[in-house]
Amino acid sequence: MVDKPEINEDMESYKKAIDSTNEAQQEFLKKFSNLQLDAMQNFFSMLQGLTFYHAMFKTTIQSGGRISIPEAERQALKIDDGDLVQVIVIPIERKHKNNLNK
Repeated sequence: MVDKPEINEDMESYKKAIDSTNEAQQEFLKKFSNLQLDAMQNFFSMLQGLTFYHAMFKTTIQSGGRISIPEAERQALKIDDGDLVQVIVIPIERKHKNNLNK
């Protein structure tokens, strides 16, 4: 039985195609993994920054939309009257006057 040259060439082309596909997939996975790692590092860095100087407490919205920061938190964060602070508001319970009758 004699191998035909075109069959050998087709097999070689097929092997090269498979090899290049494998290389492309491996390169894609490496890049994707690096992107995921970078995203996770950025996320944890952001969390670390947020948790370094922070206080978490519950407060009630007063008239005119005012809130107050408890004295213990003000002392711990060393903030005084007139200091600029950043506030993240997450509603946990809504008390509307219309809902009190129900």
